[in-house]
Amino acid sequence: MLKMNNLCKSFRTELVETHALRNFTFSVDEGDFVSVTGPSGSGKTTFLNIAGLLENHTSGSYLLDGIDVKTLSDKQRSQLRNEKIGFIFQSFNLIPDLNLFDNVDVPLRYRGLSRAERHQRIEESLARVGLANRMKHLPSQLSGGQQQRVAIARALAGKPRFLLADEPTGNLDSQMAKSVMGLLQEINQQGTTIVMVTHDPELAMQTSRNVFVRDGQISEAETIMPLAAASNQ
Repeated sequence: MLKMNNLCKSFRTELVETHALRNFTFSVDEGDFVSVTGPSGSGKTTFLNIAGLLENHTSGSYLLDGIDVKTLSDKQRSQLRNEKIGFIFQSFNLIPDLNLFDNVDVPLRYRGLSRAERHQRIEESLARVGLANRMKHLPSQLSGGQQQRVAIARALAGKPRFLLADEPTGNLDSQMAKSVMGLLQEINQQGTTIVMVTHDPELAMQTSRNVFVRDGQISEAETIMPLAAASNQ
């Protein structure tokens, strides 16, 4: 589903060239739940932005669902991103003046869907995260964990092929983080592919696969063995 081969990303100024990713080779199969860990500045966010078609890579190749993204126009990239990728952010990114229903509805309006189909998707996704009875509430009336569930519902309403999650539990306490992680595992078990960036090694241990990024490259020697894999040895 996602395949990067010798991918590089450089940022240049008049005086210096910074290599955010170097010969980055990485693949994700359909149905995977992959965690990406590493220190600050290691390239995790750059990787996530490229994977989500928010940034272009400098060299190497990136195939998304068999499509070479380098050959796409900006419009085609936007269309591919809207159709195949769902985003979950650490800061939730909910609109405070809109209730939950309308927050989930916002990205769907750009998809050209009918009102009836949007309504059905919103209700289904909010029910899927256990918030069907809160759809008229404002974000400020929810706990942090519930707000993150709304953000997950917003991503799911687009029916993406895979989710990209950037520190989805970073603003939550341990109990809320456990609840959100359990929801992500359930979504993955239902068939959605997930790539999650996290600083938390305990969360990484709960995914089916973990990769460790350092200095813009995957460091196999420091990759964490997930609990599921460890239990089979």
